[in-house]
Amino acid sequence: MRLDKFLKVSRIIKRRTVANEACDAGKVAINGKIARASYNIKAGDIIEITLGEKTVKLKVTSVKETVKKEEASNMYEYVN
Repeated sequence: MRLDKFLKVSRIIKRRTVANEACDAGKVAINGKIARASYNIKAGDIIEITLGEKTVKLKVTSVKETVKKEEASNMYEYVN
């Protein structure tokens, strides 16, 4: 699954266009490397998102095409 689609489906970022813009601006890194929106995400990847002053680090636990709102948070876990 593409990175921008994963960010939207997992509801980390609300809209795919916003996720795409964040990737283009270099604010999203996968396993320590700046990633493009077209990066193919897989379980086990570490996503680091910088929005403003805040940096969020997440580990991908599962990749699903469609998921219910209540189950979206099961697709990732926070990493310190």
